[in-house]
Amino acid sequence: MAHRKTTLVLWLALVILAYVASTVTGVREQEDADGLNGQSAVAERLLDDADFADDGVERVLIQARSGKLSAATADDVVSALRERYDGLDEVTDIGDPVTSEDRRSVLLPVTLDLGSGDEKKKPKSVVGPMLEATGAEQRAHADLRIEQLGKGSVTRELSKQLGADFQQAEFISVPVTLLILLIAFGALLAAGLPVLLGITSVIFALGLAGVTSLLVPVDANQASLILLMGLAVGVDYSLFYIRRQREERARGNSPDMALRIAAATSGRAVLVSGLTVTFAMAGMFLSGNMLFYSLALGTVLVVAVAVLGSLTVLPAALAGLGDRIDRPRIPLLRRRTVAGKESRLWAAVLRPVLRAPGVSLVIGVLAMLALAAPALGMKLKMPGDEDLPRSYEIMQTYDRVVEAFPTEGTAHAVAVEADKDRSGEVAGLLRELHRMAMDTGQFAKSTQPDLALSKDGRTSRLELHVQGDAGGPEAERTLKLLRTDLAPKVLDGADVDEWAVGGETAFSTDFSETLKDRLPLVIGFVTLLCLGVMLLAFRSVVLALLTAALNVLSVAAAYGVLVLVFQGEWAESLLGFDSNGAVVSWLPLILFVVLYGLSMDYHVFVLSRVREGVRLGGSIHAAVRHGILTSAGVVTTAAVIMVAVFAVFATLSTLDMKQLGVGLAVAILLDATLIRGVLLPAALALLGTRAWPRSRTTRRARANSHE
Repeated sequence: MAHRKTTLVLWLALVILAYVASTVTGVREQEDADGLNGQSAVAERLLDDADFADDGVERVLIQARSGKLSAATADDVVSALRERYDGLDEVTDIGDPVTSEDRRSVLLPVTLDLGSGDEKKKPKSVVGPMLEATGAEQRAHADLRIEQLGKGSVTRELSKQLGADFQQAEFISVPVTLLILLIAFGALLAAGLPVLLGITSVIFALGLAGVTSLLVPVDANQASLILLMGLAVGVDYSLFYIRRQREERARGNSPDMALRIAAATSGRAVLVSGLTVTFAMAGMFLSGNMLFYSLALGTVLVVAVAVLGSLTVLPAALAGLGDRIDRPRIPLLRRRTVAGKESRLWAAVLRPVLRAPGVSLVIGVLAMLALAAPALGMKLKMPGDEDLPRSYEIMQTYDRVVEAFPTEGTAHAVAVEADKDRSGEVAGLLRELHRMAMDTGQFAKSTQPDLALSKDGRTSRLELHVQGDAGGPEAERTLKLLRTDLAPKVLDGADVDEWAVGGETAFSTDFSETLKDRLPLVIGFVTLLCLGVMLLAFRSVVLALLTAALNVLSVAAAYGVLVLVFQGEWAESLLGFDSNGAVVSWLPLILFVVLYGLSMDYHVFVLSRVREGVRLGGSIHAAVRHGILTSAGVVTTAAVIMVAVFAVFATLSTLDMKQLGVGLAVAILLDATLIRGVLLPAALALLGTRAWPRSRTTRRARANSHE
């Protein structure tokens, strides 16, 4: 008893310690350049290392809600804003207002004091007082729009919205998970224990991720992925363990013996599954991109923590509770696990599959391939400003600013580094580049080049604006023209240290190209590692290869569904998004490693139960039937929980989280139904004894017969 209490207390202490440690060390967030590759990474590094006077510029839009904006009204508002901003320590300069061509809008540039060098601050950390002043002026003029837009205000608002999304995911997914477990177990303690383990695993992992951010900076999506994975695997691992323990108790085993059997069977399956998921996630470290490093570290941490909790804290809690795990019982949901009880639904599904395994396998594979076929037309794109939800007020402001002042929209940034004594010559080169770009007629018209020089005089920047979105054909065409033709003609051979073309379009293009190069490496690494784990766990090359084939089918089908849903427009109103005709660039790699890992949850558990049937002797068909039907209840419950948690993410506001949620939910649904209910049993039935190491099986079957 003392050891059980010590284990529980130590677990809680570690969770609290990790959380406190992260608050002490702080969380280091990724910089703009951290997630970049190729030429865009070079451009961002040059621009980030330099201090430009306009780095902290916020633009205030003054616009009539209807009709034109009178000059007198605009002057009055500008004067009032100057008074408000003059009293702020965070504001260093207020520029001259610019009026739009239609005379309905005025744009007032305001520069924030970000500091310089090592003391340079992020815009979002100093923009708060200015936002308050702008809001106060807006409240004083109900007939006008007085709105603020800039790097600081945008990132601040996005952080706020992402935080709200994270809370929404928490508030919905936890009660939904608890409700499903209540239906499955019919008892509050049995349902609550997996949820508690999942929640504490998430908190533990978030704390560890905060501490490790000193080495691997945190990406904005890391917390959401930790929550998603932590609840999914933490609850699933507990579910496997508790269901097996209750099943053994129902067979008449003592509490201690039931726990021992659960540890030897489900506990082993949890360990193998956890190792496989961890290895799969580690594949993202081969991506060559800091964004994936952050996501990989977050998922590895939460899976490792969930496995640790399932193998230590959970058995201790179950041992302490004993049969009280089934209390208090829910009257209308009262349910006990009965040894040997089989699912009628899955028995009905399995009957024709085992009767005609060849036909079932062919039909199942064709169905999966049909779902996967649209993936051949997959287009990749990193989400930009135009892809953010228009329900965000800041994005409505962005649209109004770009409409009134087209040169405030998408731009390619040409960064040039040279000796400061040559800054005048570099400026001349960039003016020539601007002239050549204007002569093509493919860029947004501007009479004067948008030039900037860093405070130390070493880095120059030219922004060339384009019509349309950053992911649109105009932006992609002009980027290619600029990189392969115009910029080399002007800058190659010039006396400059380094030059590069960056910007939002460049980032998306380079990111997608890097992924195309790295994805085969990641796929190969993850597949080989998972094959190795399966070989160690089951000592069967055939089972390892079958696992790989089924996982690839599952991932391919998820890719196809993503293309069907998000590259078209038919599901926009259903899921609340505006299609950009593409899949988020980082999603295929994330989906592959996550799904490859998560599918092992079911695969290892089901195969372990089939192996138990094989060791009992009898026909392979009987062993397959035993394994599928005795695991059907827990696999179905686990799948419903995962699908429910992932579906919650499909309701969040950002496009990348919607696509991640839909992709994972669809894949897990297919994995737990078509894969585990049709393809796996059909394949095992066709393979027969060739799938199992005969000598070990025979010895153990004989040993069992003498017990």
